[in-house]
Amino acid sequence: MINANAKTVFECSWEICNKAGGIYTVISSKAIHMLKYYEDYYAIGPYFKDKANLEFKEEEPPKILKEIFYELSSETGITCHYGSWLIEGEPKTILIDFNSLKNKIDDLKKHFWEKFKVDSLYCAWDFEEPMIWSYATGLLIDKFQKKTGKQKIIGHFHEWLSGFGMLHLKLTNPFVKTVFTTHATMLGRSLAYSDKNIYSDLDTINPEEEARKIGIMDKFTMERACAQNADIFTTVSEITGKEAEALLGRKPEVLVLNGFNADEFPTIEETSIMHLKARKKLREYITYHFFPYYPIDLDHNLIFSTYGRPEIKNKGLDIFIKALGKLNNDLKYNTKNKRTITIFFWPLQDNKGAKLELIQDKNNFEYIKDYIEENASKIFDDILYDIMYDRPIKIDTSLSKKFLLKTRKSKISLKRNGNPPICSYNLDNEEDNEIIKLLQKEGLNNSKENPVKVILYPTDLDSNNALLEIGLYDCISACHLTVLPSYYEPWGYTPLESAAVGVPTITSNLAGFGKFIEKQNNNEKTKGLFILDRYQKTEEETIEKLFQIMKSYSSLKHYERVQAKVKAKELSFTADWGILIKYYIEAHNLALLK
Repeated sequence: MINANAKTVFECSWEICNKAGGIYTVISSKAIHMLKYYEDYYAIGPYFKDKANLEFKEEEPPKILKEIFYELSSETGITCHYGSWLIEGEPKTILIDFNSLKNKIDDLKKHFWEKFKVDSLYCAWDFEEPMIWSYATGLLIDKFQKKTGKQKIIGHFHEWLSGFGMLHLKLTNPFVKTVFTTHATMLGRSLAYSDKNIYSDLDTINPEEEARKIGIMDKFTMERACAQNADIFTTVSEITGKEAEALLGRKPEVLVLNGFNADEFPTIEETSIMHLKARKKLREYITYHFFPYYPIDLDHNLIFSTYGRPEIKNKGLDIFIKALGKLNNDLKYNTKNKRTITIFFWPLQDNKGAKLELIQDKNNFEYIKDYIEENASKIFDDILYDIMYDRPIKIDTSLSKKFLLKTRKSKISLKRNGNPPICSYNLDNEEDNEIIKLLQKEGLNNSKENPVKVILYPTDLDSNNALLEIGLYDCISACHLTVLPSYYEPWGYTPLESAAVGVPTITSNLAGFGKFIEKQNNNEKTKGLFILDRYQKTEEETIEKLFQIMKSYSSLKHYERVQAKVKAKELSFTADWGILIKYYIEAHNLALLK
């Protein structure tokens, strides 16, 4: 166990008690481990009343903090709320109401330009709001150190949004040592959305020129100032470290890899039970989605899925769909193959509710299912006594004419013409949906002849959704494989979550987690996590390799897929916070040496 040399840590993030993205997951999941190393640990975030009411318990601050809060209020008008963040460990938390600093916005812009060349000339409120909050965090930490006289204090600042406080401390208090973490560079993420191949062009990119073209000079110059002025600079993965060095001009001293709490996920035995229960739900859905048009042999059907933000390029949806087109053609013209594959796309998109025909088909399916269950006892007894009396077992004789007529009529009511829908929910301008357009371009239209079936299911996955009625982790656990071949993914919790529920996963070496796991997953026979090599590869090379991985996996025998599930679960443990928290401690210890 690594020793922590710091006595006090202030961890500052815009996402503390204010969930906006993945940084919330990082900080909230590791808080319990920070408390094991630092008794004097504080999380600092912005105060938004509605959000604070949900996950913050306000408490009476200790005497020294009460004095500091009073002085800050008297001098600047800011209000500090002290209490506990309602997550595991309930860390001490300070939320700052910064609205009184709005009248200082122009002065602060001038200040940070003159001292650190932060170019905020054309910025908007999305820059100004975190600026005044973050500046307030610097005032708070500065006053805490000077009033208490404590040494060995660390201010850990996440992303440019919190960095103004760090820059303030750089000028006012050398006794507070600073660590800055960028989870994804602003310029790198912006360039990834464009047609530029950032990984091939990193050495030739002119950062300022590109930031000016895109219109993010404010955030880019702020992030660069933070990276270059922190005592210790960190990023969350090897791939983001390369990006930061090229775009921000400093190589990170430590990679603070993102972890998760493995004990919050099911055991390998529990994942098997979870898989069987959830697979039944997904199979039922596949039945009423496709069977009104044509039957599918569910005994020879595999279920693949992808999920996350619907970013076509960054999440690799473009190359996934093109690889599915190749897989569909390969399976279609392989006369020996009886395999079908159903692909669920679970991106969250605005929608107007489930399609009426699917609700109707679900109701009809449920009616048939309930009717059979009502009659199951009589059918069971008839078969049992046929056996006991040594009579021939004739299923039809144990079913009344009324039963057979009713079930056949119900089945007829399910009959529909054409192809099953691609999308299960009503979307505005469905014909312009990027995922649907890409699927149709590859001929993935759910025709009977296509072995690869596709379902776009663009809504929250929880027990309240209209069709599947189960949550995200249950849905993932029901699958045989998840496919997450990201192009831009500084870390990537999605493949880690998938592995943690025992589902083999394809990720890429352009994802931080994929690069991390690549070095630990060399046994081809027992792979549970497949790493797609996308680094400086052409689109054609990437698509072909992804197709080959999916083709190979779809041909595995059942026991081989079980081995892959076990391996995936085992590999997820390597990213447990109990192991990875050491990198945060290392960064703090190094900062104290500055």
